[in-house]
Amino acid sequence: MSDLFEHANERDLTGIPLSDRMRPRSLAEMVGQAHVIGPDKLLAKAIRADRIPSMILWGPPGTGKTTLARVVAHETSGVFEPFSAVLGGVPELRKIIAKAEERKKLYRRPTVLFVDEIH
Repeated sequence: MSDLFEHANERDLTGIPLSDRMRPRSLAEMVGQAHVIGPDKLLAKAIRADRIPSMILWGPPGTGKTTLARVVAHETSGVFEPFSAVLGGVPELRKIIAKAEERKKLYRRPTVLFVDEIH
């Protein structure tokens, strides 16, 4: 007889694009950028200490900026909050910040705010 919850931890990958399914989820899965994320580098040390500074990730499309931000949030106690500077506005950003402040106060969890498409 099978357990009702035996498949509860399996992820349903139906409809998820291949690029998202293959995206690294940890620093160990990241390839390249050793000058930024190597074990003895500042960012890796900050992640291990769960003390992420404000930073700007700059580079051409497809170089892993969003992926790195997601990995940082996943490997720390941070909550990832994406925001598009092109599609979003100031009111939406204020809501995200208010939610982040409340989360910090109630749960002591920091927010990794990823503002994309700053021009």
